[in-house]
Amino acid sequence: MQQSEITLHGHRVSYRSAGAGPLLLLLHGIAGTSSTWEEVGRGLQSSYSVLAPDLLGHGETAKPWRGDYSLGAYANLVRDLLSALGHERATLVGHSLGGGVALQFAYQFPDRCERLVLVSSGGLGHEVHPLLRSAALPGAELVLPLLCGQGARNAVARATQWLGRLGLRAGPDLEEIWRGFVSLGDADTRRAFLETARGVLDVRGQRVCAGDRLYLAEEIPTLIVWGERDPLIPVQHAYATHERIPGSRLDVFPRGGHFPHRDDPRRFVDLLLDFIATTQPARLADSRLRDRLRGAVERDATVRDREQRDGRAASALG
Repeated sequence: MQQSEITLHGHRVSYRSAGAGPLLLLLHGIAGTSSTWEEVGRGLQSSYSVLAPDLLGHGETAKPWRGDYSLGAYANLVRDLLSALGHERATLVGHSLGGGVALQFAYQFPDRCERLVLVSSGGLGHEVHPLLRSAALPGAELVLPLLCGQGARNAVARATQWLGRLGLRAGPDLEEIWRGFVSLGDADTRRAFLETARGVLDVRGQRVCAGDRLYLAEEIPTLIVWGERDPLIPVQHAYATHERIPGSRLDVFPRGGHFPHRDDPRRFVDLLLDFIATTQPARLADSRLRDRLRGAVERDATVRDREQRDGRAASALG
């Protein structure tokens, strides 16, 4: 995939791209970069245009000191990148934080989202590994520089090499987490990571959950992909989301971790190609979204009125 950059709103945005045809937009996770999609991109570029940006604060993209690292701002930047590169619509493939951004994009710009592919996605439940929750702890900005210093990184690197000499394979989870850990040695990247993490996490888990709005995704073809052994975000989120989005598809990689697209890229590409070939891109207008929202408001009002009547009846009997 060819790496390029563009300036948006005065900030550098780096992205990888390849191929030609309908657009697939690939969004990486927190502390990750677009490089996580290299193998997947090679498998898709013969049939599709593939676009994989480094999100704000990540990789080669700018890390502004007072940047907006909220999900809404990420979705806005993705929309602006598509427009600047001449793309109107895309199938969104989001991993971890990128899944949360994809969900937010579909919510803010439903007319520009053709399909959703959620890969070990954030924003679908509160549970998350304590490693990520620790980023929300007071004083994390003081501890991280010590953990990510060159001495600590060298110690972890030596331990990893020792495991390799013993014939033990670290696997994609450790490889990707290690790559993200090393990136935090840079002060600007570390600050952007903390800003992003604290926007979606607190000490109890994920603060942002799309569960109450998933009914709006019913008309968007949705594929959910997860690793059965995901140590960071539990696979139970995948099953619960599948139940809450009628017509969605679910594929769990039996031995996969948090990076199923890296665990088995060939299987992931085949799954994605089949999903796209057997679904029609969504065509949602703002009027349709308004109708669904009004319907939901009316249903909630009906339920609330019934509960109030039942409460008054119970009080009278009491």
